Amino acid sequence: MDKKYMMNTYSRFDVVFDKGIGTKVYDIHGKAYLDFVSGVAVNCLGHSHPAIAKTLAEQSQQLIHVSNLYWNTKQMALAEKLVLYSDHDQVFFCNSGTEAVETALKLARKYGKLKGGSNKHEIIYMDNSFHGRTMGALAVTGQEKYQKDFMPLMTGLKPVKFNDIEELKKSISENVCGVILEPIQGEGGIVPAQTDFLKEVSTLCKKYDALLIFDEVQCGIGRLGSLFAYQSFGVVPDVICMAKGLGGGFPIGAVLATEKAASAFVPGDHGCTFGGNPLACAVALTVLEELVDKGIVKEVDEKSLYLKEKLEGLVEKYYNIQAVQGIGLMLGIKMKGDPKPIVNKCFEKGLLLVGAGENVIRILPPLNVTKEEMDAAVDILEEVLWEIPLEDAKKA
Repeated sequence: MDKKYMMNTYSRFDVVFDKGIGTKVYDIHGKAYLDFVSGVAVNCLGHSHPAIAKTLAEQSQQLIHVSNLYWNTKQMALAEKLVLYSDHDQVFFCNSGTEAVETALKLARKYGKLKGGSNKHEIIYMDNSFHGRTMGALAVTGQEKYQKDFMPLMTGLKPVKFNDIEELKKSISENVCGVILEPIQGEGGIVPAQTDFLKEVSTLCKKYDALLIFDEVQCGIGRLGSLFAYQSFGVVPDVICMAKGLGGGFPIGAVLATEKAASAFVPGDHGCTFGGNPLACAVALTVLEELVDKGIVKEVDEKSLYLKEKLEGLVEKYYNIQAVQGIGLMLGIKMKGDPKPIVNKCFEKGLLLVGAGENVIRILPPLNVTKEEMDAAVDILEEVLWEIPLEDAKKA
């Protein structure tokens, strides 16, 4: 196997994985790693979950793809489930989070045109945000480092400081057709939205007849202790973008919308060749069954409390940790310096972690993680914190 055939788009760890079971992955030499990255919040049920494996085997022998020129039973069943579990009315299926964001942006633009003509086309996004890599999603990503080499991007956009309602009030107007934000900024450093801020955003969107779009790609599908992230804040958006955990490792994305928003689209406005294929939808139905019907989501708050207490115990011991932040099993350890040496050393010791923002270590275990596995992860992390030669790192 030669790495030279892959485009140089990722800074990868020096490891090749070929097997995963539960919360562990194994490299080609048989070394086990405790996975607290979960494919960046994708593997909500861990690796090789038997229910997902069973569904893949059965559905792949029945029907994989037929095109959206026709209906299929799994797609309709999944759409019904998502609507049943939410405060929304209709679904569009795609393959990824960035595709879901693209769909939401187009939906907002079309809605604005119907409501206010060509002038109602502006979209507000938050600084420090991340919404994806395609040109539209990149345009509403509030981090210049991702954008600078791909200018010029889509126009008609306004950045606003996250959690700053006064700045939003100054920016929103009748010309705004949509406001997009993450209930918890993931790539930006595990920064939760303030509930009061979300409520004010919702009020302003209603006042100016703009669509409120929640990007729940990373923070949704049970990760915060509720199936949808918005349910943890008590603010209902017009549009939800989702992907990652929805397929538990199999690619699927979706946009869930209220009738008010969804009705803007008509045949020909949008499409997706692979979106809503029977195989992906069958897997997503299985994931929802495990998370909701079998109670995994209900256990997230308890697990979060346990893990937070363990991590906060490290804050009391080490000067280089500022705080533990986040909600549910989407947590971050805010460091006083660059967390990369810690992440790298944890990797050497068999614990997979990932950074976020400038100085945060992300903690994203599978939602069915056990207390024993959380204990093992924190033990490795503390071992690394003790060994890393940072000046005045350890408290007396």
